[in-house]
Amino acid sequence: MRSPWLSLVVTAPLLAISLFEPLSALAVPVADLELSETHTTHDLVASSAVFRREDDHMHMHHGAPLTELNETAILEWHAPTPPSYWSIDIEDRDPSVPRYPALMALHIIFMTLAFFIALPVGIAMRALKHSLHGFVVVAFYSLCALGCASGTLYRKLTPDMYEGSSHASHGYLVLILSLCLSALDIVRFLVRLYAFVKSRSKFALKPFWQNVVLGRNEIYNLTARYTSLDPEEPSEFDVAEMKPLRVAETREPLHVLRNQPIATIQTQDLDDPDDDETAPWANNTRNSQGAIHYTKSSLSERTVFEADSPQGSRHSDETLHDFKLPGRIEPQTLLIRISKGAFATLERALVFAAFGMTLSGIVVYTGGCRESYVNGCLAHLIKGGIFWCYGLVTFARYLGSFSELGWAWNISPSGEHVSAEFVESLVIFLYGITNTWMERFGVHSGDPYTTKQVQHISIAVMFWFAGLVGMGIESKRVRRWLAASAAAAAGPAETSEPPSYRGSFNPFPALVIGVTGAAMSAHAQTYLFQVQIHEIWGELLLGFSVLRCLTYFFVWLGPPRSILPSRPPTEALASFFLACGGLVFIFSTEEVTIAAMRKGRDDMMMFLNVAVAITCFAFCWTFCIVAMKGWLRSRSSPRYPLSAP
Repeated sequence: MRSPWLSLVVTAPLLAISLFEPLSALAVPVADLELSETHTTHDLVASSAVFRREDDHMHMHHGAPLTELNETAILEWHAPTPPSYWSIDIEDRDPSVPRYPALMALHIIFMTLAFFIALPVGIAMRALKHSLHGFVVVAFYSLCALGCASGTLYRKLTPDMYEGSSHASHGYLVLILSLCLSALDIVRFLVRLYAFVKSRSKFALKPFWQNVVLGRNEIYNLTARYTSLDPEEPSEFDVAEMKPLRVAETREPLHVLRNQPIATIQTQDLDDPDDDETAPWANNTRNSQGAIHYTKSSLSERTVFEADSPQGSRHSDETLHDFKLPGRIEPQTLLIRISKGAFATLERALVFAAFGMTLSGIVVYTGGCRESYVNGCLAHLIKGGIFWCYGLVTFARYLGSFSELGWAWNISPSGEHVSAEFVESLVIFLYGITNTWMERFGVHSGDPYTTKQVQHISIAVMFWFAGLVGMGIESKRVRRWLAASAAAAAGPAETSEPPSYRGSFNPFPALVIGVTGAAMSAHAQTYLFQVQIHEIWGELLLGFSVLRCLTYFFVWLGPPRSILPSRPPTEALASFFLACGGLVFIFSTEEVTIAAMRKGRDDMMMFLNVAVAITCFAFCWTFCIVAMKGWLRSRSSPRYPLSAP
């Protein structure tokens, strides 16, 4: 039974919220007794009215939590902890028996470099179509091969201390998924190779390197007008100034500005002959032969607008669509868009799958989550892992990731997309609608609802309907329905949307997480240390909720008017509270808290400080990845400041 349950830990935490988290509730509740070394059998029977065990937590309904560890009660419900890889390698190592912890250290180092350094860098380079992307992919698989080799060698030289472990098999599944995604790169390489062979009679090293290896296509014809451009001259991206129409120059109070219609965004007229910045170079590059053709170079893929098209000469103040960004001009079918979105999602899910594999590896190496501990262990690892990953994604949004979708508290520069709050509400809804019905799995028909079942079902129902309301609020069609009465009362007169329609002010995802944190901070536990650590991560989740509401408050006062990320400072704090709360959630696993009490490490400050330190390290890693992608964008397209982060 242990192996199938443990295998669920390796699943990507973002997917686990709708697929695997409900499985943690399948265990059948059993009665629990408070045991004491001085109690008699009669005393134990009498104490069952005070303490009873539900799933993997001893819920206390009529007594204060214990301050001293009761080993007799623990052994009544849990088997003694067997030796583990950690104990034979480090903690209780026998000098007479050869051990190889260095091989395990190499396995950890290689896999960390592969999945948390090379993989994110490769994803960023792929998004930018960087010429060195292929080399990073080769480095990723090389590191994976070294990691697999060291791990396999360690297992061959070390006795099996965790029977039924599926960590290795699921790790190979993650590698197979990455290979399937990389197959597209291989196909592209073969297509470029075939085109190169068919187009040339003689082999030339430089064209082969540029076209086939680096993927820089040079088959596009360069027009005389483009080749005559001075590379140091400004491009249209630089001279096009996107700004609200005279909004910043007003001196009206903020509450008056907030109630005014949204100012239309204009682009500076590139054809204005009086413009001193654009006329000198624009007049020298335009003629009557037609539109400027798109070209590809080592600096950028498409660097020139179709400025001489019928729309190129009339950059109006009515819409931004006349000022089209490169890569958005060719229409895409719905199937292609779905395929690209699925590919990008799966590629990024590999990082979260690697985090799941990290948790699985820690569990296997330390010998945790066995026998009766497995249900509570899974619940904490999956739920805490979800909050942890959610916090890192929220911090990435604060830094500017997903700004091309309008998710960085900005105006989307590439058309309409679903809001980040809609995605949050959808995930919350999927969790609630699945977990509501699965809470009673494993019980007999007619059995009464236990306290734990009522607690979890009520939380699931909150997730269900709060997520449904959140999705409804984010629907533009539903918003039109809600505004139908006011629009009808206005009659045929033109009605403009208020500035607040620019952003999403949906408090329901924050409400759900905040209520969950408040409820879990009051979660009854057997020992005082367990109560205190639950209070910590419950209050951290509640803090995220409060800070997210403050973000909405300030953004509602001044809705976003730029396509650049606005970076509300409250979101930086909120993301930290959320990620740190998820990590403390993982630390609050029953087996971890009992082990801490046994070793005299049941110190709240230590647990919190370790969680804060790890969270800060993870935020630094996230910052470096996002900044690296922006740096690569600026290097490949220095005249294009509106790049996706």
